[in-house]
Amino acid sequence: MRTELHIPSTLEFLSIAENWLLGSLTIELGDQVDWSRQSARLRLSLVEAYSNVVRHAHRDRPNLPVLIRLEVKDRDLVLEIWDYGEGYDLSTYLAPCPQDKQESGYGWLILNRLMDRVEYRLQVDGRNCLKLEANLGRALNLHESPGNPGDGKLRPSV
Repeated sequence: MRTELHIPSTLEFLSIAENWLLGSLTIELGDQVDWSRQSARLRLSLVEAYSNVVRHAHRDRPNLPVLIRLEVKDRDLVLEIWDYGEGYDLSTYLAPCPQDKQESGYGWLILNRLMDRVEYRLQVDGRNCLKLEANLGRALNLHESPGNPGDGKLRPSV
């Protein structure tokens, strides 16, 4: 499954982006995923990525569009967030030091902790692309449930 969402660059559209992402995944994957474990990390990753585009890449210019592209194959997810900003040179990134009580700069660290793979491409056809990848868990075993083999109940595996 592949789908995309084009939205303005304003935080007022954040809940629309979240609902689109989780709704699309639920329609595509249904009970194949433990949503209680996956939805929080996916939502936080999207919130971090989209809000960074709005505040930093587009610098509060709502007329610049944001493209969010979702691709799902089996339980492998690829989420791309495209923007028209100047971009960010990752070679200049320094991980924040908690002892310094730094208030910003945690986004890249958070994304790399939440997702299985994070990639940033600077200026591809005039746009930047943040690519987030995650595996959403093993397939359901239709004959067993975790903890109670052979009970015949269908439960998502983790």
